[in-house]
Amino acid sequence: MLKRKFSEFLLRWKNDVDKTCLLVKGARQVGKTYVIDLFAKENYKNYIYINFETSPDKKAIFDGDLDVGSVLRRLSVHFPAADLTPGETLIFLDEIQSCPNARVAFKNFSIDKRFDVIGSGSLLGVNYKEVGSYPAGYETAVDLYSLDFEEFLWGLGVKPDTVSYLADCVRAVKPIDEGVLQKMREYFGWYIITGGMPKVVETFARTDNFGKVLQLQRSITTSYLDDVTKYAPRAEKGRARMCFESIPNQLAKKNKKFRYAEIENAGSGSGSAGARRYEGSLTWLYDAGIINYCHNLYEPALPLAANVRADSFKIYMRDTGLLISMMEDGVQAALLGDALSINEGGIVENVCADIFVKSGKRLTYFERKGKLEVDFVFNLGGVAAAIEIKSGDSLLSKSLDSIAENYKTVKRRIKLEKNCNVYVDAKGVEHYPLFAAMFI
Repeated sequence: MLKRKFSEFLLRWKNDVDKTCLLVKGARQVGKTYVIDLFAKENYKNYIYINFETSPDKKAIFDGDLDVGSVLRRLSVHFPAADLTPGETLIFLDEIQSCPNARVAFKNFSIDKRFDVIGSGSLLGVNYKEVGSYPAGYETAVDLYSLDFEEFLWGLGVKPDTVSYLADCVRAVKPIDEGVLQKMREYFGWYIITGGMPKVVETFARTDNFGKVLQLQRSITTSYLDDVTKYAPRAEKGRARMCFESIPNQLAKKNKKFRYAEIENAGSGSGSAGARRYEGSLTWLYDAGIINYCHNLYEPALPLAANVRADSFKIYMRDTGLLISMMEDGVQAALLGDALSINEGGIVENVCADIFVKSGKRLTYFERKGKLEVDFVFNLGGVAAAIEIKSGDSLLSKSLDSIAENYKTVKRRIKLEKNCNVYVDAKGVEHYPLFAAMFI
């Protein structure tokens, strides 16, 4: 059984006397149903589960008046044996995007407060037009992602004390024990290949079989493409698929800025014409929980949100294991052989981006006229921090040196590297192993 940090969040939500209904968003197969179902069974005397995709007849519960009393009466018809005791009952509405009225009813349940309600869905962002009235102020929306590296370590049986030790070393900027460091590098290499999809991680932890990992990952990416075919607007179906399939090529470039011309061989999708043609397709993939945006900045200065360039960005897959499964056979073996610089380092950059998002960061980078590029820029503790990702063994930090010379707004410079311990060099650049991204 995989331990998820989200379980602790759910318990805090349950104990909050001022809570509203909870809406859990996330891509398919990141574990939403599993973690909520387990939480419900462990923490409530009474529990009603409805999946609107597998039981479409249950949509009738939310037809007509949506006051709590009317909904409860219809619930009792569909679940005659259910005990609907106030204060002891959780109602879990899974795949809620298939029943927009259920989400509209959140307002009444949040005001009533007698029953805890959780909704979850994989395609909530793409069905927003179907919701008649958003329950603004009456729902708490959160994202659930695939497992982060710490959760992956738990799945392999690594003790929490070891993870705490790593975190302490990184935050105190002191070296990690070499034996522990080498083992964590090995584990991180496995994480890059497997990613964090719960079923994939569970299978790997049980079998140590990367072949089975790849089969599962490819079945998931196929299901994502099936969703595009089934749910994307007719005009976006082909375009969204082409955008999705272009991601490995986009990340294989030295400059990983997303270019519409890379989507089609003809190059007719470049510039503003490409934006008009494909922007909606990328938005659909983002709303479906499949990709992350990383926007370029006008200046690496706080507040970063005020410096974001909406028309200049990189695209990363939300799960690096799925990204690798989209590539040709042999990439797994190359990565196991420590060839992290393949694909122009795009794989390592993607896994770090994934880790940063899972720790709550908004992805931004800084690039100026192709001469200066810093992989990521974040607000860390109230200062602008430039972060460079190195998949090879180069000791140079040209980009970090250049940004320090030209932009005094950047107060911290951080380099995440393939083979290094924790230290600060003579120029003030902080060096950390790649897996330390989760503690930055």
